[in-house]
Amino acid sequence: MWCLLMGEVTWANVFGGMLVGLGIVFLLPLPAMPISELNVSWGRLIRYMFIWTGELLWASVKVGWIAIRPGEKPKNAILRGPMRVENELVLSFAVVLYNLQPGGTVAEIDIANRMLTVHVLEATTQADIDREVANLVSLERHMISIFEGKHK
Repeated sequence: MWCLLMGEVTWANVFGGMLVGLGIVFLLPLPAMPISELNVSWGRLIRYMFIWTGELLWASVKVGWIAIRPGEKPKNAILRGPMRVENELVLSFAVVLYNLQPGGTVAEIDIANRMLTVHVLEATTQADIDREVANLVSLERHMISIFEGKHK
């Protein structure tokens, strides 16, 4: 990255970039991450990565169609739903995964009550709203299963 910023690849830039990177890592350390109580189920994580990628592709097609289709724009909604994960790091994973999907975004996180407020792009019918609530429940279930479940 340093070489890209400097505009050319030279030994001095490579060495200087390493020196700057090491200086940042050792002189400006980040706080410790609360990962000691996480018990990751790698099989479930890999399986969910495929599920999430499929959902990403489908959501991208759906949002693209909403953008180019003729007719009225869909109604939006603000929904509130639980995200009952115990670890705040897992909560942040869930928020990032939801925000990366087109068609909705987390507008507010209530950490004390473990609630997410989300903005949904398409909420024209009750079925649309029920589908988005089910997506939140599914995300919560997967996060608990992957990171907080009792694994053998």
